Amino acid sequence: MTQLPQNVGLEFAAPAAAIACEAGALIRDFYHRGVAAEYKGDVDLVTEADRASEKLIVERLRQKFPGHGIYGEEGTRDNLDCEYRWYVDPLDGTTNFAHGFPVFCVSLGLEHRPAGLAPDADGILTAGIVYDPTRDELFVAEKGKGAYCNGKKIHVSGTNDLAECLVATGFPSRSRHQNPNVHFYHQMTLRSHGVRRAGSAALDLAYTACGRFDGYWEFNLNPWDTSAGALLVMEAGGSVTTFDGSPFRLNSKEVLATNGLILNEIVSLFQDMFAGRNLDPIPTPKEFAERRAERS
Repeated sequence: MTQLPQNVGLEFAAPAAAIACEAGALIRDFYHRGVAAEYKGDVDLVTEADRASEKLIVERLRQKFPGHGIYGEEGTRDNLDCEYRWYVDPLDGTTNFAHGFPVFCVSLGLEHRPAGLAPDADGILTAGIVYDPTRDELFVAEKGKGAYCNGKKIHVSGTNDLAECLVATGFPSRSRHQNPNVHFYHQMTLRSHGVRRAGSAALDLAYTACGRFDGYWEFNLNPWDTSAGALLVMEAGGSVTTFDGSPFRLNSKEVLATNGLILNEIVSLFQDMFAGRNLDPIPTPKEFAERRAERS
C-alpha cells in the first residue's frame, strides 16, 4: 500500500490498514448510493453500511489474525479472552453518514493483553488505524514506531497557549440532557481560538495527532471510539489522559487528548469548572495581543 510508511515494519498495522481501506471503500460506495438509517436506541442511528462494514472487517481479521479477539461496536464479541483484542468501529460518524455529511471513518485499535493480566486492567495499545474514505487519508500507528498519515510521519502541534489553539469535542446522541459538555464547550469556546464539533471521535483524535487540532476532549466514549486514536496521539508525541490528568484507560468516561503543551492549562480549567471557581473573564482582543507579544 502506497499509503503506508516505507522502511517501517508494521506487523499489525499494515495488514489491518488494508482491511480498513477495504471497509472504507465499502462504506464510501454506500455513501454515494445512499442508505436508509434506523434507530438502535432512542436516538442512536445505525445503517446497513455499519453492519456490512463490521461483517467485512470481522471476516478479514479472522483470516489474518485467527488467534485474536474482536470487540465490535455493532455487536461482535469474539474470543475476548485472547492475548490480542481488536476494537472495531466499522463506521465512526454514523449520524454524519446518514445525513450526507462527509465526516466519518473506519477505526481499528489493537490491545495486547498478556497472560496474567487482570480482567479489569488495560493491556497495551499496540496498533491503531483510522481511515477516512472521503478524503482517502490513512492514519496508522504501532507502538514504538511512530504515527503516520498516508505514509508521512506526523507529530502533534507546537502551540503552547490555549488562547491560540483550535480544539475539538463531541456530544453524544444519547443522554444529551444529562451531559455537562455544553458548559465545557462554552468555556473552551471563549478561551481558545475555536472549538470544532465534527462528529467523529476517531478523526478528532487523528487530527490531534497530526496537529490540525491542538487538543480534544469528550465524555462517555467507548473503546472502539478511542483505542486507535489514542495510540495515534501518543505515538505522535502527544498526551492522552482523563480530565484531571490521570492516565487514560479504555473504559474511561473522559478522554482529554492534547499536544502535551496545553495539558496543564486545560486540566486546571476543567478542575476549576468542576469546582465552580476562578472562571475569570476572558482577555479582551487587546489583552490577548499584549500577552502574545510578551511571549514573543
